[in-house]
Amino acid sequence: MVDAYKLIEKVVGMTDTKIKIKNLYKVFGADPKSAMEQVRNGVSKQDLLEKHSHVLGLRDINIDIPEKGISVIMGLSGSGKSTLIRHINRLIEPTEGQVVIDDIDILGMSIEELRAFRRNKASMVFQKFALFPHRTVMQNTAYGLTIQKIAEKEAIERSQHWIERVGLSGFENHYPAQLSGGMQQRVGLARALTTDAEILLMDEAFSALDPLIRTDMQGILLDLQAELNKTIVFITHDLDEALRIGDGITILRDGEIIQQGSPQDIVMKPADDYIADFIKDVNRSRVLQVRSIMVPAESGIGPHLDQNMPLEDALSRLSSEGVSEGSVVDQAGKVIGQIALAAAVEAIRRPERSSQDLQYR
Repeated sequence: MVDAYKLIEKVVGMTDTKIKIKNLYKVFGADPKSAMEQVRNGVSKQDLLEKHSHVLGLRDINIDIPEKGISVIMGLSGSGKSTLIRHINRLIEPTEGQVVIDDIDILGMSIEELRAFRRNKASMVFQKFALFPHRTVMQNTAYGLTIQKIAEKEAIERSQHWIERVGLSGFENHYPAQLSGGMQQRVGLARALTTDAEILLMDEAFSALDPLIRTDMQGILLDLQAELNKTIVFITHDLDEALRIGDGITILRDGEIIQQGSPQDIVMKPADDYIADFIKDVNRSRVLQVRSIMVPAESGIGPHLDQNMPLEDALSRLSSEGVSEGSVVDQAGKVIGQIALAAAVEAIRRPERSSQDLQYR
């Protein structure tokens, strides 16, 4: 399977790094610099709190976030994911480390440079919407342009465009209290998009929404991303959400990275029992794609299956045509591999639960 994964990387391609997080540490407390000595010596998060009265937020985080993709950072409550995203726009200052964006270390920015960065380059969408209750939908959406001192006519035109794109046409003069939670989050998304920032930071943006509305918002985000190609950093505690929208996923636990990879990597090759327990109930047939289990091949056999086709659809296709093998093709229709029905069935089989899983529940 290793060779197949190498082929996947070649087929899918790698994009340039937009955000580079290097050796990032965050310790909360009265004297974090002093506590760093204990952290470097390997003290656990619990011992740091109980014996040294400091909280370990992040330990030695290293992530390369590619441009024009959705990078998901996930973990349970207290894992450090929201702390991490707030370092990207310096809402939180690190104890040690670097956050480099387009080859510029944002920790070296002056106050004015940081303000300009937040206004023009990185927009944030919050879980609790963060709308101004005394401003209308139009005024909330145009807020980022207002502080950029964009002319009112242009600000209204640009805001109107995004209000329509997120499905809120006709609600321009409504106030947040008159909107449902899902509609309020659409305003938050429209506001972030209106500034045309290259980077979107989304901190549990859909977590407060009902399941159906949440799924709808995920679809809206994916549709917009297909057109806009923003660099999106998306925080969530929900694995299904991460697998649906993420091009790449980083999983944190107790402030440390446990695993990084594509949704295919996470499901096919969990790093440890903790991750294996996370994914045990995932509908693998909908997450895994044919490229995840294909073997390299240059000549075709059986029906042609798109490399990004979910195994659920591939199985249906093979079954309906009464064949046991199919060819995998890229976007140009070129054969790049093949899959067997038996391998697909084995890949979607629910893995046996480890005897150690219960300790993580």
